[in-house]
Amino acid sequence: MSSSVLYPAPNPLNSHADPLAFSFATTYAGVVAFIAVVTEGSFARAADRLGIGRSAVSRSVQRLEDQLNVRLLLRTTRSTTLTREGDLFYANCHTGVDRIVQAVEEMRDLREGPPRGHLRISAPVGFGRKVVAPLLGEFRAVYPHVSIDLVLDDKPADFISDRVDIAFRNGRMEDAQIIAKQIIPMQVLLCASPAYRDARGLPETVDDLAQHEFINFRFGSGRLFEWEFKVGGQVRKFLPRARFTYNDPELVLQAVLDGHGVAQMAGYLVCESLRSGALVQCLPQYAPDDRGHYICYLSRQHLPSRMRVFIDFMTTRIRASDLQCVTDLGVRSKVSGVAD
Repeated sequence: MSSSVLYPAPNPLNSHADPLAFSFATTYAGVVAFIAVVTEGSFARAADRLGIGRSAVSRSVQRLEDQLNVRLLLRTTRSTTLTREGDLFYANCHTGVDRIVQAVEEMRDLREGPPRGHLRISAPVGFGRKVVAPLLGEFRAVYPHVSIDLVLDDKPADFISDRVDIAFRNGRMEDAQIIAKQIIPMQVLLCASPAYRDARGLPETVDDLAQHEFINFRFGSGRLFEWEFKVGGQVRKFLPRARFTYNDPELVLQAVLDGHGVAQMAGYLVCESLRSGALVQCLPQYAPDDRGHYICYLSRQHLPSRMRVFIDFMTTRIRASDLQCVTDLGVRSKVSGVAD
């Protein structure tokens, strides 16, 4: 005949029990049901308040009493009153439940109410300075209760460690872990000044670049910007041995305007200069056409209203901006549409 050893079940009221574990064992539903009964004065009215059946309220309170090993309420057919232990328990816990309810309401308000709170935004230096920053004043005028912290960095932001809510990114999106909404296609244009053109001429093919002076950009990581062209439907890369290299795109632009060489730059940076004639475009037929400007965030679910309105505002305003300069110059258009 076999025998078995029965071990006693752990006592949640053991003086050595972990308070956090014991709080978890004491069901929140039971505490809420108990407080509703006390507040409303009866199980029936508590059930109406909570939107559940009277029997469910009774079971929740009974389970709570069993877990606490104490009677909290005295029930008769006519009335429900607190025991001394129940009065003490109510005094100690109803404030905490009120705070939880308040926290839940605040979260709902952030999700559904008027936009408010703080946003930490990341953007590449050039795009952030030239495109994003000028729109922030208008955004704040429309949504005065949203504060903005704009961080400019050419290194892609880490949403978790950098505590970033929304990030702007340029180029090709290869991170499947984030939501990336293309705002507009990104034009990458090879440009020179009229003075440089008059002195050195302009390249007619990618191979002609070897005969020219270059200005280039260095990322914050130390990596040099590698130029790309689309030749015969294939991507062709070119790493220039630059006469000047800068880690600021505005300085690259200024060096080109000053006639020191040619550079491949983002369309948003050079459009005004191309329209005014301060710059001329080189090799437009080989410009790459598979990049974009993106607004990125971690998830579509449970977006606070401040994030939703910022994404919508920036998407609308940037798309309305005059940043598609290739089309304006009558060169072969690279932008047949905008994808979300």
